[in-house]
Amino acid sequence: MSEMFTSPTEPTERKLPTTAISIAAVAVVLLVAVLVLLGRRHGPAFDPTQPQPPAAYATNLEVSNITLSESDTMTGGKLTYIDGHVVNKGDKTVTGITAQLAFPNDAGTPPQIATEQMQIIRMRVPEVNAVPMNQDPIAPGAGADFRVIVENVAPAWNTQNPKITAIAVATK
Repeated sequence: MSEMFTSPTEPTERKLPTTAISIAAVAVVLLVAVLVLLGRRHGPAFDPTQPQPPAAYATNLEVSNITLSESDTMTGGKLTYIDGHVVNKGDKTVTGITAQLAFPNDAGTPPQIATEQMQIIRMRVPEVNAVPMNQDPIAPGAGADFRVIVENVAPAWNTQNPKITAIAVATK
């Protein structure tokens, strides 16, 4: 008799691949753990429109020679440029400064607060070329010209120099 006409054998019992199921279960547990950790907030939410305390390293930074200028945007807004010079009097290289600017007014109301990154001015001619500070860090004892750009400062601003506070300083 040929194999074609033989009676079927009993189906064999299929076993689940326990190794694959174990690996998948561990992967799911790890994914859930990562999502839970990423979803947690560490401390209170930062509000960039409220005054913040200065960074610890801010005492090592000296800001001077502040000049202000403005330009109109194509959408009808205004950009305010705060240029100046910052000197690093500390012992670490500064790779970033988050500046909080308080724009005073004569109305007796709280100043407008803006929080922006300080950029380093690489050249001024034919136009100002500003780059992120991590592209041109400030070594200990060195200084650099900087620029901070703020959009749409409130009309109540009295055009006096804003108070500049370094609320975060990245160093290496």
